[in-house]
Amino acid sequence: MAETKKTTIVLFSGDYDKAMAAYIIANGAAAYDHEVTIFHTFWGLNALRKEENVMVKKGFLEMMFGKMMPRGADKMGISKMNFAGFGPKLIKNVIKKHNALTLPQLIEMAQEQDIKLVACTMTMDLLGLQQEELLDNIEYAGVAAYLADAEVGNVNLFI
Repeated sequence: MAETKKTTIVLFSGDYDKAMAAYIIANGAAAYDHEVTIFHTFWGLNALRKEENVMVKKGFLEMMFGKMMPRGADKMGISKMNFAGFGPKLIKNVIKKHNALTLPQLIEMAQEQDIKLVACTMTMDLLGLQQEELLDNIEYAGVAAYLADAEVGNVNLFI
């Protein structure tokens, strides 16, 4: 029996298009029977934020971070040609025209394929994000847990 291949992705970027690329690669790898982990850190955590406002007790700085960061995958900007928010609308229109999956749909597919979605707990502490503000059915871990997966990974990506 062949050994299970493992793919790990560090999603550091908070850009819609880069997160979309990470999830397309992750879903593709899972379709090829890879065990896949996406470790969301810093701005990549925004892909895991719930769209609705979750009332949690926060300090002033954490509250400001929460207000400045996009709430959910669908609200993330794109890396080039953002044009004050017009760019994401344009790219989503192109995605729809070509019957491609949106980032929220790719995240849902990843969960259906049992891709391990991990939120970096250190970054959550730094940015003042709490578990209640993130999607259900994800994991929480630090860099050591990511490194344990990456150490045996056949493909390791940083996006």
